[in-house]
Amino acid sequence: MRSFARRIVFPLLATTALLTALTGCGSGISLDEPIEGPVWRLAQLGDEPVGQSEAQVQFDRSSGRVSGSGGCNRISGTFTRSGITLRIGQLASTRMACADPARGANEAQFISALQSTASYRLAGPSRLALLDGGGRTVALLNSGGGR
Repeated sequence: MRSFARRIVFPLLATTALLTALTGCGSGISLDEPIEGPVWRLAQLGDEPVGQSEAQVQFDRSSGRVSGSGGCNRISGTFTRSGITLRIGQLASTRMACADPARGANEAQFISALQSTASYRLAGPSRLALLDGGGRTVALLNSGGGR
């Protein structure tokens, strides 16, 4: 039995302790990836790049508000975030008509993507993927200068 404990049980316990330590607070691995602060500009809806778009959002942690533009109209609402879970409340919008029908369609699709967001993923410091309940990317946004 002592031989079994040395060969099997102790290495198993050591591995378990190491994995526990790596997933804990002192590991340097953060499961909380904040998105508040930067202006996030729409780069892609679903699988389709949007080209030049005025659509953008910004999350404000202190107020729990999200605001921005759908491309034609100003939008605002509330959001809650815990870890990678992201819920955007009902969005209010101004009612200006889009001169370009394609731009208006993109705006409607962008607002729909925001409303269907269930979680998010940061792909580097300047790329934000909004994911629906099934884990599918509904929108891809960039912060800073890059698209």
